[in-house]
Amino acid sequence: MEIDEEKVDQAVLALLHLTLHDGDRAWKSFDWDAMNRLHEKGLICNPVGKAKSVLLTEEGLKESERRFRELFGRDG
Repeated sequence: MEIDEEKVDQAVLALLHLTLHDGDRAWKSFDWDAMNRLHEKGLICNPVGKAKSVLLTEEGLKESERRFRELFGRDG
């Protein structure tokens, strides 16, 4: 099976929204390749380091909320 990395990235970004804390930080316990792609897209700050969380950019915060609602929200 071929994996659609864009869909993986969207799901990871949505799940980062689920783990938000301190306003713009999220736990970074996701696939490193996906985290690196999100960093390359400018949605999160550099995920490399000892910290267990990552900083989302302003665009990343907005997009993570949008993806979270799109993928996991219920109507009504």
